Amino acid sequence: MTQQPARICILGGGFGGLHTALRLSQLPWEPSQRPEIVLVDHSDRFVFSPLLYELLTGELQTWEIAPPYQELLVTTGVRFCQGFVSEIDIDQQRVHLQDGPEISYDQLVLALGGETPLDTVPGATSYAYSFRTIADAYRLEERLRVLEESDADKIRVAIVGAGYSGVELACKLADRLGERGRFRLIEISDQILRTSPDFNRQAANKAIEARGLFLDLETKVEAIAQDSISLEYKNQVDTIPVDLVIWTVGTRVSPVVRNLPVKQNQRGQISTTSTLQVHDHPEIFALGDLADCLDAEGKQVPGTAQAAFQQADYVGWNIWATLTNRPLLPFRYQFLGEMMALGIDSATLTGLGIKLEGSLAYVARRLAYLYRLPTLDHKLKVGFNWLTRPIVETLYRK
Repeated sequence: MTQQPARICILGGGFGGLHTALRLSQLPWEPSQRPEIVLVDHSDRFVFSPLLYELLTGELQTWEIAPPYQELLVTTGVRFCQGFVSEIDIDQQRVHLQDGPEISYDQLVLALGGETPLDTVPGATSYAYSFRTIADAYRLEERLRVLEESDADKIRVAIVGAGYSGVELACKLADRLGERGRFRLIEISDQILRTSPDFNRQAANKAIEARGLFLDLETKVEAIAQDSISLEYKNQVDTIPVDLVIWTVGTRVSPVVRNLPVKQNQRGQISTTSTLQVHDHPEIFALGDLADCLDAEGKQVPGTAQAAFQQADYVGWNIWATLTNRPLLPFRYQFLGEMMALGIDSATLTGLGIKLEGSLAYVARRLAYLYRLPTLDHKLKVGFNWLTRPIVETLYRK
């Protein structure tokens, strides 16, 4: 009697999940051992989130940073299933999808990422805009278009959080809105980009100052209304008129993950071994935002895209090793540097002994991200477009 191939179910198609699927499809399986790989995500498109800001400035198009999964996986043998995960039964080894099929698994990969918590401040759920998904970008684009087409002399924008996302959004939108934009960047701590290298923080501060953005440090958001935001600074609350509030603070693990009967930290992240396996459940791997991971040297792994990208390589290898009776590898995280966009055609970059800012850093950032795009076919399409677009635009203007 022929043994059924193992089924690997990967929940979440972000950096961690998609690259785990791609890695698994590339490993040297014996024909009799090749597993069935199923990738599940609620969206039909992968989102290269570090480039999401460029959609709002027209620097990039949706197809470049958010290609459909079906297109990316067409030659890999990976099966894509679109749906929301409603429950994970780790005893029966089954995944339940909302209004969809039930998927049994032999190996499970948890890569569902996180969500933006908007329910921590009154009014935020109703009136603030998050910026994490392609749907968020479309919704924000529509609001910006309405504001730009209005008769208002000034467009007042408050961005909550002066971390990476808040700073990049502020600079990009300031360049888009130009003289009409009035920006407040609100940060609860005493400086922007607390975990960033000094060079990048200094470059960001210069970019903020050059654009005339108002920086509210040590300031807490008390409430958000339809056309105002209430801020507390030194025990005094001021209510300020605003046309748009964008919320970039925090990441929360989804309820379906928090409900799992496995070891978690106080934030609901799943604790893993150095091989990225869930404690007491070696058939389950966890990575990315939802994982509380210490690497082989006992160092905390950050919840960044580059960390998830590296973890995916190890998860793919370790699942292959599990199914082919080979030793597993403990995860070793390598910090490769940090890049940030600071407006249109400008960026800052620190890493591997290099420090750049301005247009040169912008080009280096683009090339680094082109290399990180998910498949060779997509890299070639996007790279060709980036090379020819300036020529086409020049000819069109003539």
